Amino acid sequence: QSPLVESGGGSVQAGGSLRLTCKVSPSINRIWYMAWFRQVPGREREGVAAISISIRNTYYADAVNGRFTISQDKVENVLWLQMESLEPGDTAMYYCAGRSSPTFIAGTNTLNEREYNYWGQGTQVTVSS
Repeated sequence: QSPLVESGGGSVQAGGSLRLTCKVSPSINRIWYMAWFRQVPGREREGVAAISISIRNTYYADAVNGRFTISQDKVENVLWLQMESLEPGDTAMYYCAGRSSPTFIAGTNTLNEREYNYWGQGTQVTVSS
């Protein structure tokens, strides 16, 4: 079973909202950063939003800044991505990612997939115009 399990994807019209959820397996000892990535067929996976678990700093890609909000519940081991004002360009498979290394990262490094070693299976988001 995947250590991270996403849910909440679906189909919405432009301007609509969705909230994605990522449940972290209790088998994972410690995660220091978590993030959401997305990918469309034929394109590289891109970082959307990230959060440092301990100090709760958040980071966003320019394309979603102001529309998406990443948050987490350390007790329940859950990560969310609240997506507002969705656009057709947001259509993609969305992946939850976790980083077990405590080494500090910030800025665009938090949205680099090479910094993460745990991944979910993905949940599809489709936005129609």
